[in-house]
Amino acid sequence: MAELSLPYDADAGPTKPEVRAVALSKLAVVPADHVAEVGACTGAVTVELARRAAKVTALERDADRIEAARGNLAANEYDADVTLREAEAPAGLPEDADALFLGGSRNVETVLDHAVETGVERIVMNVCRIETAARAIEAFRSRDLLAETIQLQVNRGYDLADETGLSAENPVFVIVGRAGGPNDDVTDSKSEGSTET
Repeated sequence: MAELSLPYDADAGPTKPEVRAVALSKLAVVPADHVAEVGACTGAVTVELARRAAKVTALERDADRIEAARGNLAANEYDADVTLREAEAPAGLPEDADALFLGGSRNVETVLDHAVETGVERIVMNVCRIETAARAIEAFRSRDLLAETIQLQVNRGYDLADETGLSAENPVFVIVGRAGGPNDDVTDSKSEGSTET
């Protein structure tokens, strides 16, 4: 598969490749899926979804970001039918999505309500702020969607006195939701590190 090309920038920047990889893995997109995305920003996740799904409906409320997403979509190859909408979610979300990626945290409660009402099976949300993550986790939990929560920390190497140092990226929470909450396919989370007997 061709590398992701992002010639157009937006002030928030793209979701980092390592975070995209985990989020996409947890979203478990299959070729027949219709995937909805909230907060398209640069379109980095949109392109990745379009390379995996049959149809993608991506929402972005910021006009500059939606132009960046359009440019980045045009710079990449994919086979999906992609609709990019300038809208504030949940307005503009499709009624027939199989999966939902939330890259933005505004209106998370009403977006999740829409997902429950329309039967979305798989939901993944990326969050970088602790308080927002706490609110989002509770929003998933109160709707019987919470399957697992993951916290990712990516460190990048840099030259340091002819050796390699590490520079930390901001940690990111990946909140995974499934209709009906956790199941054995998603996690065996009481797993490693648990001291329960």
